[in-house]
Amino acid sequence: MSVQTEAVPTYAPELTRADEAAFPQEADGYRRELFAHCYRMTGSVHDAEDLVQETYLRAWRAYGAFEGRSSVRTWLYRIATNVCLTALEGRERRPLPTGLGAPGSTAGDPLDERAEVPWLQPVPDALVADALVADPASVVTDRDSIRLAFVAALQHLPARQRAILILRDVLRWRAAEVAEALETTTAAVNSGLQRAHATLAKAQLSEDEVGDPTPEQREMLERYVQAFWDKDVDAIVAMLTRDAIWEMPPFAGWYSGDANIGRLIDTQCPGGVHDMPMVPTLANGQPAFGLYMRTAAGDFEPFHLQVLTLDGHEVRHVVAFFEPTLFGVFGLPERLPADHG
Repeated sequence: MSVQTEAVPTYAPELTRADEAAFPQEADGYRRELFAHCYRMTGSVHDAEDLVQETYLRAWRAYGAFEGRSSVRTWLYRIATNVCLTALEGRERRPLPTGLGAPGSTAGDPLDERAEVPWLQPVPDALVADALVADPASVVTDRDSIRLAFVAALQHLPARQRAILILRDVLRWRAAEVAEALETTTAAVNSGLQRAHATLAKAQLSEDEVGDPTPEQREMLERYVQAFWDKDVDAIVAMLTRDAIWEMPPFAGWYSGDANIGRLIDTQCPGGVHDMPMVPTLANGQPAFGLYMRTAAGDFEPFHLQVLTLDGHEVRHVVAFFEPTLFGVFGLPERLPADHG
């Protein structure tokens, strides 16, 4: 695929009425895939929303000077990438607890809450659906590029390396095209891509973490939900791989091993039997659940959002996001009635 990039002038000609009418027709269809792009770059749903708005504002202002030397889609991606790079200047990366470099925790250790850390956020499949099922010829459709482990690994890269890897490996731009878009050299792009690949190789990402669950996996997920409702710790542990990992930002600790995770749920999770209903959703192309906790009034309020990585008929990795605002982002109920379940 050949991509001709096109500069965005600092001082664009004034928009004509024809431009104002044409711009939404030309540009609006790319919002969701640009949102996915900004999410990969930032690891934040909230930041991605703001950056897509900024991208469209800049593009609208410059549309009068757009000459059509590249496609509108390519032009918008160039603007979005540079908007993200500007926004990321001086910002800390968004890790998961496993990305902090500390050793794993043991169930029973005091919980270490780090509210000041800008944690990685999950993304609802509903917000990136078009980016995952668009033109099959485009690698931007690859669900693997939105999975939580991949986005978390991207956070270990400096922002420009992150942009280079996404433009080269996800969007499949040529090195010269990326160099023009980022106003650098082809040699710098190739060097940056090589370093980015070396960093991602250390993450040991597998290639089979996303996809539609099989009937057997769906049945296992139903049992998983029931086990939390019953707080049947033995049943939960039986569905975890032996070396499963559990992490729960904003708490910095992470837990390895099915028995260790079982003790964590048994002794440090405040819910009891029939206190923890779960509502299914999808995040990053993976199974996810909003877990609610019974209140003193008898109804249920948001507790955490779990994103699961499956390995065959078992659960290999759970990230439980203790961020109640995510429930609204995922379209999950604000509360559940006392008679739920």
